[in-house]
Amino acid sequence: MSQAKKGDKVKVHYHGKLTSGETFDSSSGREPLEFEVGSGSVIKGFDEGVTGMEVGEKKTINIPVDDAYGPRSEDMLIEFPKERFPNDMEIEQGMQLMMGNGSGQNIPVIVIEIKENSVILDANHPLAGEDLIFDIELVEITGASPLIIMP
Repeated sequence: MSQAKKGDKVKVHYHGKLTSGETFDSSSGREPLEFEVGSGSVIKGFDEGVTGMEVGEKKTINIPVDDAYGPRSEDMLIEFPKERFPNDMEIEQGMQLMMGNGSGQNIPVIVIEIKENSVILDANHPLAGEDLIFDIELVEITGASPLIIMP
């Protein structure tokens, strides 16, 4: 039986938990997650956990912070002037917003503090600073992406 390797497209069912046991995501009731092994489209620890698995195999992988979303960074806290928010916007702590980075990308941020003239926004990934646990099942290996070789 073949094993998942770099370049293979795979489909996996997963259940992601924090070390506290709290579920943060699951493919239960949805289509399996499809991605190319080694392409960087999933976190490093997940990619490495799937590598070498056979179709039908199930396992639990423990992913340390550095192979997940990395540590929380104080550099990702942004003090944003209140005057730059729309006048009719009711700003609340815990509110999720999208912030443009000037290059056309939108970054999700969370309001963590409201000051007199500014708002502190947290642009860290919500799972930054967390060790993660995934129960995974390899459902399918659809083979490597075709390569186009130019003469």
